[in-house]
Amino acid sequence: MACEGNGISDERIGEALIKEVIKEELKDVSSDCPPLTPLAVEVKTAQEQKIVTQLGIMIRIIGDRVKDDKEFQDAIDGVACCPGSKWDRFKEVAAKVFQHGINWERIAVLFYVAGKLAVRLVEAHLPQSVTDILKWTVDFFKKNLLGWIREHGGWINSFSDLAVASMQGVSSLSSHSYGLIFIFVAGLAIGSFITWRMTKH
Repeated sequence: MACEGNGISDERIGEALIKEVIKEELKDVSSDCPPLTPLAVEVKTAQEQKIVTQLGIMIRIIGDRVKDDKEFQDAIDGVACCPGSKWDRFKEVAAKVFQHGINWERIAVLFYVAGKLAVRLVEAHLPQSVTDILKWTVDFFKKNLLGWIREHGGWINSFSDLAVASMQGVSSLSSHSYGLIFIFVAGLAIGSFITWRMTKH
């Protein structure tokens, strides 16, 4: 059961999460990006913000595994650099991400790809296209993913799957890996706490 009835909106969290991932990817690139705030709804509660923040961290960890995938990088470059409709090319990339069906990890990958695509467009001196990427990703999310998310218990149920997916990239216990383990444990703790709080109301 999705969390819409507890004052937490899966739609609002999804939109805010897309914006968060894109903003995070762009923070080291350029200051001439258009503001993203008016284009996506804001979260309404501290609880929603905690969910967005924690999911954003896990998406970046999962995304870091995809960044070495040449096929994905070529697809991102294709949207940014090839002539023709960027919307059509974006839909092709999204179709590639979900070619084997929808799951939490693939949703995370799509959001990460949107962030990387925004970076490529800024690097190609097309910062105005960042707003298009945000709109397209939000549109794709609402039309193709939101129903699935609600059917699978809402974002609150994504924590354990995304935490496991984010840990799969850890091959040895380096100091960086300890940080990932901390994020994993923190994610589980926050997810458990939020779930416990929602069952008490």
